Amino acid sequence: MRSLRKRLVVTFTIVAVTASVMVAGIGYQLVRGELLHRAESSAIEDVRDVLDRMTLPIGTSDLLWPNDASVTDDDLAGLVESLSGPDRQVVLEYGQEVPRTSDGATLGPDDIPDKLRAEARNRLSYQTLMINDEPMLLVGTDVERLTGTGSTRSTGMSVYVFVSMRNEERVLANLRYALLQAGLLTLVIALSLALLSARQVLLPIRRLGAAARALGAGELDTRLPVHGRDELAELTATFNETAAALEQTVSELRGLEAMSRRFVADVSHELRTPLTTMIAVTDMLSEEAGKLPEDAGQATHLVVKEIVRLRVLVEHLIEVSRFDSGAAVLHRENVDVGDALADCLEMRGWSDQVKLTVPPGLIYSLDPRRFDVIVANLAGNALSHGAPPVLISARVLPSGLEVMVRDHGEGIPRQALPHVFDRFFKAGVTRTRSDGSGLGLSIAKANAELHRGTITVKLAEPGTQFTLWVPRP
Repeated sequence: MRSLRKRLVVTFTIVAVTASVMVAGIGYQLVRGELLHRAESSAIEDVRDVLDRMTLPIGTSDLLWPNDASVTDDDLAGLVESLSGPDRQVVLEYGQEVPRTSDGATLGPDDIPDKLRAEARNRLSYQTLMINDEPMLLVGTDVERLTGTGSTRSTGMSVYVFVSMRNEERVLANLRYALLQAGLLTLVIALSLALLSARQVLLPIRRLGAAARALGAGELDTRLPVHGRDELAELTATFNETAAALEQTVSELRGLEAMSRRFVADVSHELRTPLTTMIAVTDMLSEEAGKLPEDAGQATHLVVKEIVRLRVLVEHLIEVSRFDSGAAVLHRENVDVGDALADCLEMRGWSDQVKLTVPPGLIYSLDPRRFDVIVANLAGNALSHGAPPVLISARVLPSGLEVMVRDHGEGIPRQALPHVFDRFFKAGVTRTRSDGSGLGLSIAKANAELHRGTITVKLAEPGTQFTLWVPRP
């Protein structure tokens, strides 16, 4: 269960139901026990009072029959009548006579349990029974009377009184119904409180979540109002403090980044003018290098090579600074892809080193200058660090233009594949001193993304394959 609202509601409901069941159960048991105890006590006392009158000594005027007289049918009928009542049925057993029952009785000697019959011989006993789906209290005892010496002796008579517990059961049924209603009402109240509490807890959390998403989207001025002094208010205040600190830090970092970009751009542009002059001088030195002594000639060639490398690095830095500053602009036009690829290779003297496979008449909307930069970087990387044959193919798919550049060298180390488009990254120890600037693939990827396309790389076994994809505009 992932929803916090559901967990809170379920928790509140379980607690409320558990508490209601416990309180109702305990209360019901207490009331039931007290009610049945009173009913039992009342019935037993009534039976005891009637029977006690029969054990009075000789000379008392309210005897049911004289102690010195035999028991007549009228005496037995009077005893049964004295013990009978609206909710009572009496069974009287006396010697060998047929057991007597109260008028309209539906119960008889067969309904008396043997256990109670045995206990009733020694003392007044009682037991609760369920007879014909009706709760009954059965009270039984032997009838005794006083002798002239003050002792008691058995009369040989046993009485059993069935007391109906219908009224008590009806009271308990009403109590159960009332407790059920109270439980349902408690459940409704608990659910209402759970939903209200969940809303009070979750609303600030939702606001914090929305503010965090806004903060992650770059809205660093996002703040939340703080209400109250509870834990959620403290959390909101902490969020505001964190957001303020983050905004300040990001602003400082952005300022430093902008300064760094301006510095690179300014330095690159400032280096362009003296480099132009140096290249012109190195051209003259290159022509005269053959006339110089051997050491001076080698030094001249080394200087010329490093100046050319420096020029490439400066040009790449200028291009990178355009992308970083957002000044790079795409100028699309319909380009013959085959001619564009052939011109790129021919301008750099690579036509004999690269095999080109392009369907004739392949026209696509591209920025020709930036497309040339992408292909030049990919092909130059394959020629410099791969092995022949180097293959370039192009085709149009339903999703866009696909250009593949593959070499058949040893391939880029597998652990270096995720970093080949990083700036200044060079795969392998031997490539750290290569003529490249480490920016070519990064610039190629930036130009592809300017076309809203991608460049991917994979091992082709043997070699490495770069794939340029440019979607339809």
